[in-house]
Amino acid sequence: MANTKQIIVLGGGYGGILAAKKLGKLFKKDDSVKVTLIDKKPYHTMLTELHEVAADRVPEDSIRIEFKKVFAKRKVDFVLDEITDIDFKANTLKSENSTYKYDYLVLGTGCKPTYFGIPGAEEYTKKLWSYEDAVGLKEHILHMFREAVKEPNAEKRRKMLTFVVVGGGFTGVEMIGELAEWRDRLCREFYVDKDEVKLYVVDALPKILPIFPDKLIRKAENRLRKLGVEIITGAGITEVKPGSVTMGEKGTIETETVVWAAGVEGADLLDNLDIEQKGRKRIVTNDKLQSVDYDNVYVVGDNIFYIPEGEERPVPQMVENAEHSAPLVAHNIHADIKGGEKKSYKPAFHGAMVCIGGKYGTAHVGLPGKFFGLPSFFAMLSKHFINLLYFFQVAGFNKCWSYIMYEFFNVKDNRSFVGGHLAKRSPNFWLFPLRLFVGFKWLMQGLEKLPSILENPSKIFLIPAPASATAAATAAASAVADATSAATGAAEAASQWGEALPVPEFISNIVKWSMDTFFYTSEGGFTKLAEIFQAGMVIGEVIVGLLLLAGLFTALASIVSVAMGLMIWSSGMAPTEMLWYFAAGIALIGGSGSTLGLDYYVLPVLKRWWKNTGIAKKTYLYID
Repeated sequence: MANTKQIIVLGGGYGGILAAKKLGKLFKKDDSVKVTLIDKKPYHTMLTELHEVAADRVPEDSIRIEFKKVFAKRKVDFVLDEITDIDFKANTLKSENSTYKYDYLVLGTGCKPTYFGIPGAEEYTKKLWSYEDAVGLKEHILHMFREAVKEPNAEKRRKMLTFVVVGGGFTGVEMIGELAEWRDRLCREFYVDKDEVKLYVVDALPKILPIFPDKLIRKAENRLRKLGVEIITGAGITEVKPGSVTMGEKGTIETETVVWAAGVEGADLLDNLDIEQKGRKRIVTNDKLQSVDYDNVYVVGDNIFYIPEGEERPVPQMVENAEHSAPLVAHNIHADIKGGEKKSYKPAFHGAMVCIGGKYGTAHVGLPGKFFGLPSFFAMLSKHFINLLYFFQVAGFNKCWSYIMYEFFNVKDNRSFVGGHLAKRSPNFWLFPLRLFVGFKWLMQGLEKLPSILENPSKIFLIPAPASATAAATAAASAVADATSAATGAAEAASQWGEALPVPEFISNIVKWSMDTFFYTSEGGFTKLAEIFQAGMVIGEVIVGLLLLAGLFTALASIVSVAMGLMIWSSGMAPTEMLWYFAAGIALIGGSGSTLGLDYYVLPVLKRWWKNTGIAKKTYLYID
C-alpha cells in the first residue's frame, strides 16, 4: 500500500524486542501500518544470563530465542541484516546490500564493551557481551584445563590455570562467581588440584558492586572469598599483554585468561551518526523518549540518555529500563499515527540483584527512598521470578518452561539455590512396574463394576445414598442384596479395608450441596445425571487402566487417576487403600509412558504436529 506507515525497530535487545511486540499488538488490525524489526543476528540474547553459559551451568541455547519464534503469527516482520548507516533526514537505513525507508524509527542498538584506551585490552581479553562471547569463553576455559594437565612447565601451567575478571560490577561479579562454582567440577574432571586454580576479580574502584550499600557489598565479598576468589580493588588496569595483565602499582598477574567486564558504550553504528549523544554514545531524548533532534526517532533501553525531572543522573542502563521504555515508546508512536495523548517517561526502578554462582545471591530492592536488602534465598527467588516475568512477555509459556527446566531440574552439580532437591530425578524406567500395577488395579476396579452398569444403569452404588429414611433403607437393602457381588463399589471397599478416610467438614458441606443440587431428587431418589456420572466413573476407570498399561498419554491418565481418587475421597467413601492411588498417580505424572510404552512413539509425533500449528506458534504453548 502506497500510504503504509513503516515503523522500523533497529536492534532486538531487551528494549527492541518488547517495543516490536507492543507495536505489533497495537497495530495488529491496521493494514496501513507495517512493523519491522531489523537485527544482525537471527536471535535475541539474554545478556544478563551470559555468565551461566560461559561457566557451563546451562546449555548454550538456553540464553537465546529465535526472532522467528517470537514473532510467529504476529504483525511484526523480522529482517536479518546489519545496518551500517542511518540518514535521519532522508528517513533511511542502509546496509551493505539494502536500503530501508521508515516513517518512525525505534533505536535499540544496545552497547558494546569499552576499553578506555588501555593498551592491549581489546586485543588480548575475552569479552562477555554476546552469545558468541559466552560460548567462546566456555570453550577457552575448557581448553586451558585440557592443555594445563599436559603441561610439564610449572610456570606455563600456572598461567593456564589463572583466571582474571576485570570489572567489579554485576557482570564481573556474576562471571567470577559462576566460574568459581564450575572450577570444582573442572578440577575433578581433569584431575587438577583445586589449589592450583587462581581466580581474581579486579576493579579500579575502591569496592565492588558500588551501587549496593556497604552491608550487601560485604556479603558479596564474603561469598566470593568463600569460593576462593581474590578481590583486588583500587587497581586500574594499565596494560594487557599476551600472558599478563598489569594493574599499575598493584603489580602484574601472569595469566592466559583475562575476561573484560569493565564498562560499556554505544554500538559502533552510533559513532558517526548525526544525532545528539552524551555519556559514551547514548542518544539524548526528551521525556517522550524521542530524539531531541528528530521527532520520528524514538529510543529504548541502554541507548537512552534522559535525566528525569528532579534527578541528577540519566536513567541507568539496566534491563528494567528497557522493559519500562518499550511500551511507552510503542504507545507514543501509536499516538503519533492514530492521535491521542503521549505519555512521559517516569521510570521507577525497583532495585538490583546479583547472583554469585547458582546458589547464592544478594539484592537491594524496593521503592525510591525505601530500599532494603534481601537474604540470599529470597534474592535468588526474586531473580528467577523477574526473569520469568520477562520471558513470559517475550515468548510466553515456551520460554518459561525451558527456563524452569534449565534452572531447577536439569542443573549440573546441584548449582541451584534449591540445591539438587529438584534435579535428582529417577529415570523413568524405575516407574514402569508401578505404572503397570496402577493400570491393572484401575482396570480391575472398572471391569468389576461394569457388568452392574450394563445390567441396570439406574442402580446407584458409587454415590452416597440420599439422607431420607426411605432412600437409606433402599440403599441398605441393595447393599445386602449385592454383598456377594464383586461390584459392591466404594462403600464395601471402605468396610473391607477399614474406616473411610476422614474428610474436612467444609469439603463435606460442599459435596453435600453439590449432591443435593445435581444427584438427588426431592423424592429421595437419584437423578439421571447421577446415573451418567456413575457410568462415566466406571468407564473412566477402565480407560485410565488401559492407558496406563499401554503407556499412552500417561501424564493425562495419571492426572485423571488422582482426580478420581480425590472425588471418591471427598464423597466420604474412600478406604485407606486410596492413599496409595494418590501417591502412585502423582509419581507417574512425570512421563513414565516413555519407557516401554506408546508415549515413546506417539508423543514426539504429536509434539511436532502441535508446534507447527498456528495457534501453538501464536500462544507459545509448546515445548521445544
